[in-house]
Amino acid sequence: MRILPALLILLCPLLIIAQVDITQHVVPGRSNSAEQQKKPYVILISADGFRYDLADKYQAKHLQQFRSNGVAAKAMIPSYPSLTFPNHYSIITGLYPAHHGLVDNTFYDKKRNEIYRIGNRKAVEDSSWYGGTPLWVLAEKQQMVTASFYWVGSETPIQGVRPTYYYRYNDSIDMDTRLGAVKNWLTLPEDKRPHFITFYVPDVDHEEHMYGPDSKQAEAAVHFVDESIAKMVRMTDSLKLPVNYIFLSDHGMIQVDTVNTLPLPAAIDTTKFKIPDGDVLVHLYAYNAADIQPAYAALKQQPSPDYDVYMANEIPARWHYAAADDRYNRVGDIILVPKPPKSFSIRRRRTIPGKHGFDNAIPQMHATFYAWGPAFKQGVQIDAFENVHVYPLVARILGLNITEKIDGNSKVLQPVLK
Repeated sequence: MRILPALLILLCPLLIIAQVDITQHVVPGRSNSAEQQKKPYVILISADGFRYDLADKYQAKHLQQFRSNGVAAKAMIPSYPSLTFPNHYSIITGLYPAHHGLVDNTFYDKKRNEIYRIGNRKAVEDSSWYGGTPLWVLAEKQQMVTASFYWVGSETPIQGVRPTYYYRYNDSIDMDTRLGAVKNWLTLPEDKRPHFITFYVPDVDHEEHMYGPDSKQAEAAVHFVDESIAKMVRMTDSLKLPVNYIFLSDHGMIQVDTVNTLPLPAAIDTTKFKIPDGDVLVHLYAYNAADIQPAYAALKQQPSPDYDVYMANEIPARWHYAAADDRYNRVGDIILVPKPPKSFSIRRRRTIPGKHGFDNAIPQMHATFYAWGPAFKQGVQIDAFENVHVYPLVARILGLNITEKIDGNSKVLQPVLK
């Protein structure tokens, strides 16, 4: 009788591997209209955590060459909070997080009485969490075929629409296979060929988290991304198609204090608030609205130089994150915002050296933006800009009509186009 548990322990890793979905999903019945077949192509590449200065800090020679032949921003400013899910979805919708609904990597929705977590696949694939119109939805509704090798939101039918070709996120597909998929998409017959492709690379973010942005591991990851994008460009350029590349990131990274972390303030009565996981941003959701003001007053009576405390209606306007912006009522009634290198450790977990999510005005939180291809001017450097402006840029290159009000402004990046 003891053999069965032992056998399950041995087989468990194999069962997990067997359950990983590495297949390409294809939505049937889609095709480009005759008008869309004439349009150029855009490959939107996100290298997670690729801070604005990393290409120069670690001499990413290929990216340096590509940007010299196109456009480079001094930096791209992430939306607040400078976290992965909120910012990838801001880039793809042109909306600030409080406007599209993904206000954090983990947050609580009082009306639903549910928590959204990025590690919960059921939530991630539930379209009712997502507001806005992602670029692939915009394109598909205008009869332009799209493809995604990962992006936040691409696995769920937002407004009933997924990209025509997409993959469920996993780490099991090697880079050469991913790059091969891009080439295969671009060699499909014209009516089935995607004109908008998203491509996500997690490696830099992972190594920075584990070892810090100044580590040899982070440097190696930057070089891996650099070589990978060079391979992509060689493959796709060989097809002689009008492909435009946008290489960007969602946020930067900073080295934090892993020893002297911040506990949850003693002034907070945890029986009166729901507190999801949080280290660089802590949301306090009151079970009873009458408890908000007393808790806020208690926190202000015990101020700390290591973090700021805001009620929802007092959050700085520049973050577009206050109660007036919170369309889905998902930002905490009170939020605690640490100042790096400090971060909270409210669950007594090990603190990793690299973090992001802090105030988006901090330079180390700033992201990268490079673009090159036939639509872009050459040898142009521009000032830092907010990432919500990428959406109207892509729509303009592809000739798509923006169908709803967004936060991005087409005039901001219009000067980079020929």
